[in-house]
Amino acid sequence: MGFKYAAIAGISFGKDDLIIPSDKNDLLNTTQLKVQEYEDQYQDGLITQGEKYNKVVDAWSECTNRVADKMLDVISSPSNDQPINSVYMMAHSGARGSAAQLKQLSGMRGLMAKPSGEIIENPIKSNFKEGLSVLEYFTSTHGARKGLADTALKTASSGYLTRRLVDVAQDAVIRELDCNTKKGVLVEEIVESGNITSPLTERILGRTPVEDIIDENQNTIVNSGEIISEKHLDSISKLGLRSLKIRSVLTCETEDGICSICYGRDLARGTPVNVGEAVGIIAAQSIGEPGTQLTMRTFHIGGAASSSVEQSNATAAVSGIIQLENIKIIEDKFKNKIVLSRNAKINIINDTDKKYSSIIPFGSKILVNNGDNVENNQLLAEWDPYTLPIIAERNGFVKYLDLKQGISFRESIDDTTGISSKIVIDWSQNQKSKNFKPAINIVDNLSDDNLGEESLSNYPMSIDSILSVEDGQEVYAGQVIARIPKESSKTKDITGGLPRVAELFEARKPKDPAIMCEIDGKISFGKDYKNKRRVIITSLDETETFETLIPRSKYLNVQEDDFVKRGDILVEGTPVPHDILRILGVEELARYLVREVQSVYKLQGVYINDKHIETIARQMLQKVLIKDPGDSNLIEGEQIQKRDVLKINNTLSKENKKEVLYEPVLLGITKASLQTNSFISAASFQETTKVLTDAATLGKIDTLNGLKENVIVGRLIPAGTGKMTSDYENIAFERDQEIIAKNESKNIEN
Repeated sequence: MGFKYAAIAGISFGKDDLIIPSDKNDLLNTTQLKVQEYEDQYQDGLITQGEKYNKVVDAWSECTNRVADKMLDVISSPSNDQPINSVYMMAHSGARGSAAQLKQLSGMRGLMAKPSGEIIENPIKSNFKEGLSVLEYFTSTHGARKGLADTALKTASSGYLTRRLVDVAQDAVIRELDCNTKKGVLVEEIVESGNITSPLTERILGRTPVEDIIDENQNTIVNSGEIISEKHLDSISKLGLRSLKIRSVLTCETEDGICSICYGRDLARGTPVNVGEAVGIIAAQSIGEPGTQLTMRTFHIGGAASSSVEQSNATAAVSGIIQLENIKIIEDKFKNKIVLSRNAKINIINDTDKKYSSIIPFGSKILVNNGDNVENNQLLAEWDPYTLPIIAERNGFVKYLDLKQGISFRESIDDTTGISSKIVIDWSQNQKSKNFKPAINIVDNLSDDNLGEESLSNYPMSIDSILSVEDGQEVYAGQVIARIPKESSKTKDITGGLPRVAELFEARKPKDPAIMCEIDGKISFGKDYKNKRRVIITSLDETETFETLIPRSKYLNVQEDDFVKRGDILVEGTPVPHDILRILGVEELARYLVREVQSVYKLQGVYINDKHIETIARQMLQKVLIKDPGDSNLIEGEQIQKRDVLKINNTLSKENKKEVLYEPVLLGITKASLQTNSFISAASFQETTKVLTDAATLGKIDTLNGLKENVIVGRLIPAGTGKMTSDYENIAFERDQEIIAKNESKNIEN
């Protein structure tokens, strides 16, 4: 069959199949002018070396993507006298090649990466069809070598990730048809920078709704417990739903496994999943396999940097009416409207009363007013994505507080431009300055007698802030008095991505963790402790308070009297999964894991179904921590399988006794594999001696429920056809026990 259609297609690869878009030179020239402008700004001292580098890399990334899009448009557009383009046919059908490779063949090669992972800011403007200049060829050797080294090193770590995933998920098997739970998770469309990247219909296909989906005429589109298929999608999208509650493996109540209805469609067959399907192993392979693929793919792209362009503005996703939310605005001296609130949103209400929100960062320039009518794609606000600005909220004069040269800030002179900038350094190392509190005060006038609290605004400085004003300088409201640069963009190919996936599944604490707010309330600052700031959040009814100490060197996202919600970020960083679980609960944690893992694979154009990630998350959340043992014989602080606690609580509630209180615990995949019920499975994974010693000392019994332990002892696995055998064995065993018990009671009577 393959030969037949290959012959009919008559594919031949010729150089004329690679078409270079006619607008390529215009795009290159426009970008070159932009880059020159950034260079001029740098020479004038308006931006730092790091900021210039970020902006240049971004401009070239955007240019490369636009050239590639134009090239794909030209290649894919059918013309009357020409047959379908052979190269496009090969790439589009998935037989060989990809858009990324076509981009290099007849678009432009674009930015290359150094072996260290940094991006070289001069791109390769030629493509392979035009041919590379000597200098461009030399630059691209960097990338080629990086590709080879990556392939060798990363295949191993990708294989190890797959092995850990398989080990943690091997006992997740479909055990029954329906667990009859009424629980589920809420699924929403994914919106990034105002654009819908994953519509709701894509995310609910093949899943089961918790309740009936009903249209406006009260007709049922999908019954609860029925799988949503392609034929339902049109009717559902017409309803304009933004979110839907669906059954999920996370909330499934089947003992020792998962039920068919909570899992949904079998992705291999397109039918409801069969009882006995080893969905855990399928999930592990679905996540692990693209990792292996993608490490190889780094090599194919030849190290061409695949950094994503940072978002620097918000545009309207739809036409509608503007509604500003949580926005505090100040006008600067150029009459620009500057946003001074931390959790500002611009909502657009369209004609069907659907609300589309864009989050607007602090310091943005906002271009619309409340109640304005806007068109689709209209610019709403813009900001600099590479710096966090500190903005004066009033007119006045600058007074440095504890800002001393050589102690709390240093003058840095740029070799290229000769312009000096003041950068705040870590003052806590010096014995003299240990108790310094570097800040910029804005006062009404510079005489010493008006330093009362009311007449000054205080802006604490964190390490690495770049001061934009001099001591004694006059400033106006809305002016930037200091800025904190964000780190320069590293290439985001899967080599950066695989360790990120492993970090998420291992539930490790990230290097610079975000500090999250634990309750809803109002911010105030308490008495500082050494070189830490005391942040106090008081709930609105003033019944509870939450205190945290934040190092002075960190930049705080909040100000005095701000209102914050539970789960808001106080200090920027990577959120800690354990914090999300504790503060926001299981469902929010699952959402976070799905979103983060998907974002790594999406960058590479790989689609993984959410249910695979949810299956792994379920295995990571098997254990619970006992908070109050109630009337059970458990001990406070012990970790135990969730299903065992549920059984104990069931028994206690029947006897009207006090139930066990517990909270979920998140374990990384390695830890979860080692703490599984089966010691045979754990021993075959890692730390064999330790696992077997523990099992022997505690006199553990392995009930052989998973796949791995059955393979090891040489039995049929309890999945697929082997499940039927093991089910019959269990029934026979129960009957044997009944017969033995009856015989024993007869013997006693006799």
